[in-house]
Amino acid sequence: MITSFRWKIVVLSVLVVLATVQLPLVAGASKPKYGGTLRVALPAEPPGLDPTTHTAAVIDRVLYNNVYQGLVRINRDGEVVPSLARDWEVSEDGTVYTFYLREGVSFHNGKKFTSEDVRFTFERAMSDATTVPHPEYFAPIEKIEAPSTTTVRINLSRPSSIFLFNLARGDAVILPRGVEGLSSRPVGTGPFKFKTWKRGSNLSLTSYEDYYDRKLPYLEEVIFEFIGDVNTRITSLKSGGIDAIAYLSSPENAVSLKELGSIKVLTGVTTWEVILAMNNSRKPFSDPLVRKAINYALDRKEIIEGATFGFGKPIGSLMSPTNPNHLDLSWLYPHEPEKARKLLKESGYPDGFEATLTLPATYELSLRSGKIVADQVKKVGIDLKIEKISWAQWLQRVFTNAEYDLTIIGHSEAFDISIYGDPNYYFNYDNERLQRVLEKAERETDEKTRSQLYSVAQWIIAEDVPSAFLFSAPSLPAMRNEIMNWWKDYPIPAVDVTEVWIDD
Repeated sequence: MITSFRWKIVVLSVLVVLATVQLPLVAGASKPKYGGTLRVALPAEPPGLDPTTHTAAVIDRVLYNNVYQGLVRINRDGEVVPSLARDWEVSEDGTVYTFYLREGVSFHNGKKFTSEDVRFTFERAMSDATTVPHPEYFAPIEKIEAPSTTTVRINLSRPSSIFLFNLARGDAVILPRGVEGLSSRPVGTGPFKFKTWKRGSNLSLTSYEDYYDRKLPYLEEVIFEFIGDVNTRITSLKSGGIDAIAYLSSPENAVSLKELGSIKVLTGVTTWEVILAMNNSRKPFSDPLVRKAINYALDRKEIIEGATFGFGKPIGSLMSPTNPNHLDLSWLYPHEPEKARKLLKESGYPDGFEATLTLPATYELSLRSGKIVADQVKKVGIDLKIEKISWAQWLQRVFTNAEYDLTIIGHSEAFDISIYGDPNYYFNYDNERLQRVLEKAERETDEKTRSQLYSVAQWIIAEDVPSAFLFSAPSLPAMRNEIMNWWKDYPIPAVDVTEVWIDD
């Protein structure tokens, strides 16, 4: 028996409530208007424009659903919904997915979208694991068939409970077969097409006149301005140089901006978990007692107040609070400096030690958190030298080469707890027991059993503390009052402006 459905990721009740609160605001607003240029500020520039070959979340923020689309996508309520596939069926054993594609869809170069583009995209992802950021998303695929131009059948070697969710990520957007140079000139099927990229300054998109949904987009043009300095972003919004800041990295500005009659700030939730990552392959961080000592030395309430102006939420896991499998372990490591000193003594560091905390200068939350963390651990004898580097340097030195002691960064991908099961990830954390549990959870088709397995995985990580969990960052987009229908919550790291309009 084959069942047909639209599988959706259930989010916490808070997300549902926030979404329902937003509906009357949208419904009560003026009718959508067409035209106009929207200028959106982002703190970092994409290192490239092909999300299928690079892990940087800022690529998705600019291009996800705006330019590139997958078979399915994540909507503003955190649901997996149709995109290039209008519907799908899943076999009873969970190993065969049949997708029925939309007709009348074309790429921005005029080429007709067909099942062969889907097969090309996924076979490319499967064949070259060295260039794919997350090959594990495609690992279950055994065979891809295209019985017709509008049908794709994907056979899995095993059931995968998050396969459909993985297909909704930016890593799985569909590329045009035979087109080169996508890292600098993207060609997608979305409502906006690529126009220009002035490196170091901005990237502009323009509406695609042949988009299959004739009602979208409302905007004529979108320009993403890359403004690294937070004060410059705020000043530009106040002066009208930009129309919106995708998310406020300095939450205290949300308070001051709300006081201005011409600007509104939305308050929502994200999947962005900020952590103190430790290089588990380097001494003394290879010792779990040292890692636990650091956790007990941290006063997370003080970090949240100082770094997020109280808007952040405490976390004890990388399983996002918006995920139904989230286990609240934020209570596990209370602020106990004496316990931290005792653990340091047991691990052979009675007088503490020195280390370097490498921070990406682009991200204000990382910088603010870093200063507070350094002050807190110093009280137990750990002297951290703060090193600020550019985002490009961070990606190369920390993320790619693991040349660091500690760092603070936000992990924005939804459902990315699996990174702790990858011994080659930049944490250099290798726990075979955890790897087995995560693998079993990923294969489990029974929802209750799967949730229990993810709870076990979160416990293992919390006990072994390969990193310290600090807080979940809030969603705080700020914009002119005339900007309508913006996403309040960010259930996926994307600045989706496909349904935004300007009420001038």
